[in-house]
Amino acid sequence: MTPRDAPNLDEHRHIVVVGSGFGGIGLAIKLREAGFDDLVILERADDLGGTWSANTYPGCACDVPSHLYSYSFAPNPDWSRTYGTQAEILEYLRAVATERDVVRHIRFGTELLDARWDEARTRWRIETSRGALTADFLISATGLFAEAKYPSLSGLDTFAGRTFHSLHWDHDYDLTGKRIAVIGTGASAVQFVPEIQPQAAELVVFQRSAPWIMPRVDRRTSAVERRLLRRIPLLGKAIRGGWFTAIEGFGLVGFVDKRFRHPYELIGRLQLLRQVRDPDLRRALTPDYMIGCKRAIFSDAYLPALDRPNVRVVTAGIAEVRPHSIVARDGTEHAVDVIIYGTGFTPTPSAFDRFVGRDGLSMADLYHKQPQSYLGATLTGFPNFFCTLGPFGAAGNQSAIFMIESQIAYIVAALAELRRRGAHRVEVKPQVQQAFLDEMAQRSRSTVWVTGGCSSYYQTPDGRNAGLYPNWSFEYRGRTSRFDTGSYYIDHRDEVRV
Repeated sequence: MTPRDAPNLDEHRHIVVVGSGFGGIGLAIKLREAGFDDLVILERADDLGGTWSANTYPGCACDVPSHLYSYSFAPNPDWSRTYGTQAEILEYLRAVATERDVVRHIRFGTELLDARWDEARTRWRIETSRGALTADFLISATGLFAEAKYPSLSGLDTFAGRTFHSLHWDHDYDLTGKRIAVIGTGASAVQFVPEIQPQAAELVVFQRSAPWIMPRVDRRTSAVERRLLRRIPLLGKAIRGGWFTAIEGFGLVGFVDKRFRHPYELIGRLQLLRQVRDPDLRRALTPDYMIGCKRAIFSDAYLPALDRPNVRVVTAGIAEVRPHSIVARDGTEHAVDVIIYGTGFTPTPSAFDRFVGRDGLSMADLYHKQPQSYLGATLTGFPNFFCTLGPFGAAGNQSAIFMIESQIAYIVAALAELRRRGAHRVEVKPQVQQAFLDEMAQRSRSTVWVTGGCSSYYQTPDGRNAGLYPNWSFEYRGRTSRFDTGSYYIDHRDEVRV
């Protein structure tokens, strides 16, 4: 993929989409199907795919089965495994974008710098790294795992060895025979630790809290299976439906009743008992919070890797970093040559700072005050603005692609209705958004995400739900199946501040 020409300073587009991951590509496909062809996708990288282009660390893969982690309108019968690898998912996205003629709409190497609503002209003024343009409608399709999060560690600037984050993996650095420190035990670390463990002379994993590890049961698909899926499309739909039902069941733990957690926790404990022989290590790897409070992780390789002779798990926390070592809070010093951060991602994309609404506040300003949106797809104070996976538009118990497709359908329906009316301005009513937020707060009060005994990116610093939808995803699909025009001000600017 190569960058397209820079936008002209006087260029105006009907629709501008930010991001070319699953959200941006899906939006372009469905917008074009609905007759909206005057659109451009801004992509800061030189390739499409979003997180699946950015994350290239060893072992990178999805923790949702491939038949569900793909577009329902573009099934792939040729997945090689139950769970897609990073390379295979990226290749799938490239193929879909090429086959559906989306690539011509993408401006690669074009980073959004600023987007501000112009009330007088009823349009968005957009600055990018390659020029300026305006748009009638602006849609954020930026992913949730876009910017690396780094820990604040005393003495880190004195470290003489190599350091890098899993999001920015240094493939030129040879880990063979090195003393490696891994900081963090989130989903990325659980995937790359088993890959680098055999190369390391010593591997020290600094664990703040033990993750719940569930069986992954991944396997290669056979040629016969793939042939049947190509010949019988209904078989693929049935498999997708089966996985949807199984994964949807995690809502029982997340937001129905925490007592449903016990069977899942039993599976996790049996997995730990089966895969880790050392009883002291098992105790260190036993979570001290309810499953679901943090993201449960599916792996059959992580726990066995930690039980190898060249691996140590440190739970005492980090006191300081020295030029050639890391000192734990219990006083032990661990000599290391390289530090790899498996510390995850910032809670909000940097683009949230760059979307500025009619009152001069950015999307990030509002989020830090209180995670807010309406249906995770629109935001009061932001006319002619839509988003995918906005606050309370992501589910803790379902494939993100299912939620994204629901939001795409809602956004396209909204734009089609505005076109039918000949309308030029739309904004969700503040009282409608507030009622939605009150509902989200009420349903979140007893969820395992906020009462499960842990701290995670599921929570705001003051312990509230950071933006997960606290209800069934099929219920969400129903709510977004039509554009509810009564919830919006449409071409009535004088009513907006009522």
